[in-house]
Amino acid sequence: MTQLARRDETGGHASTMSEILLSQEWLRPVEAGTTAIEDKRTLRLRFYFVLFICDVLSLTTGFAVGRGIVEARGYPVESFSLLAAIVPIYLLLATRTFNANTLERWRSATWIACANLLTAFFVTIFVAFLLKEISPISRLSAVITFLCSAALLLLCRSMIGVWSDRVFCGSALSRMLILDGVNIPLPEGLKIVSSEPVETSQSSIHPLALDRLARQLKGIDEVFIACPPDRRSDWSSVLKGSSVKAEILIPELDMIGVIGNKHFAGIATVLVSAGGLQLRDRIVKRILDLTLVVPAVLFLVPLFVLVAVLIKLDSNGPVFFVQNRVGEGNHMFSMFKFRSMRASLSDSDGNVSTARDDARVTRIGKFIRSTSIDELPQLFNILRGDMSFVGPRPHAIGSLAGDQLFWEVDRRYHHRHVCKPGLTGLAQVRGFRGATHRREDLVNRLDADLEYVNGWSLMRDMMILLATLKVVVHRNAF
Repeated sequence: MTQLARRDETGGHASTMSEILLSQEWLRPVEAGTTAIEDKRTLRLRFYFVLFICDVLSLTTGFAVGRGIVEARGYPVESFSLLAAIVPIYLLLATRTFNANTLERWRSATWIACANLLTAFFVTIFVAFLLKEISPISRLSAVITFLCSAALLLLCRSMIGVWSDRVFCGSALSRMLILDGVNIPLPEGLKIVSSEPVETSQSSIHPLALDRLARQLKGIDEVFIACPPDRRSDWSSVLKGSSVKAEILIPELDMIGVIGNKHFAGIATVLVSAGGLQLRDRIVKRILDLTLVVPAVLFLVPLFVLVAVLIKLDSNGPVFFVQNRVGEGNHMFSMFKFRSMRASLSDSDGNVSTARDDARVTRIGKFIRSTSIDELPQLFNILRGDMSFVGPRPHAIGSLAGDQLFWEVDRRYHHRHVCKPGLTGLAQVRGFRGATHRREDLVNRLDADLEYVNGWSLMRDMMILLATLKVVVHRNAF
């Protein structure tokens, strides 16, 4: 696991990459012991949705049945306002349990759901007591409605659990094992690939090689790496930006007796990548993106049309400039911008940073770059799911910091790709934008990007969006 782009004798970058890292031999499937692995994420989301609906129906139906039993015996019944208070509290507690463990260990998860329901009842009654509303609540009615709701919850969750066992066959996660120069017993039920060792003196890894690895990891939830000790550091660095939970097998840990390490196929492992944002955080972030991007695109249609006409009148060539950029999990994607340079002089690889008074920039291009209008077509990337409103800015493969490629400057560079790239980011609102003439120009952005991905929160995203409005027109935007 090492570099791809080598220096030639004149100090420039070689035009081709190492053949082995781009060949089918670098990461090839192991036939023996390998089973077909599918992307189980969509299936899990369907199960989570069914669980959500069944939980709500169980609570509602159970409350209605319990209320009917109490009413038939002539005792005071509870108002449905009690249910309206209990359900949101229960769902708030339960949504954090919608994960793979809920499907794999559904029996214990079912009892946890009942405990959450009991907690919701107690919290509601306690709040009612504080508000001096305890008298209208009948204890008998509350107990019976709870028992009926809990019984239905147990029944529905058990049925879904049995169903999930048949669908997932005991494993709700898609797992992959990478064998890099070592042999271990091959477990069943996971994807197994073999990595061709590459011995070079460099330590940087070309983005296209990482894109190839990302394609192998598509649909994978957890990846395990078995490799010699001298290559563990390289794999650890690579997988930190993969957006997949990754563990490296280290059998020596069993001899040390480390407390807290996990095991895979009977071999001790250490976690080197947590896999980026959790599912609920990704959902919240996506909802925020869609809430903003759909009305934004509709509102900006007249501006898009006007800019497109001006670009066509100003110079020959397409309206949009499309360039390959590095996205989430090191996947390559096509990013859209309004074309601001003459088509014949456009830099598709991003090898040359735009300078002030750059001769390649057209008249209308200078205006749309200084006002950041050229970035607006990336709203379509957000709609497609390639990008988010907030995140590390996506870079072109050939981008340079001084005379070094971005991914050669700092070994941590690929770690920023653990989440979706953004239209704006923490680095941009701090003023780190424009040309990167020195190594420090990239390092400042990288530090801000890593700070963002390691401390993500919805509130931070909203603060960055607000702060972006202050730097739309910036002295480094040209």
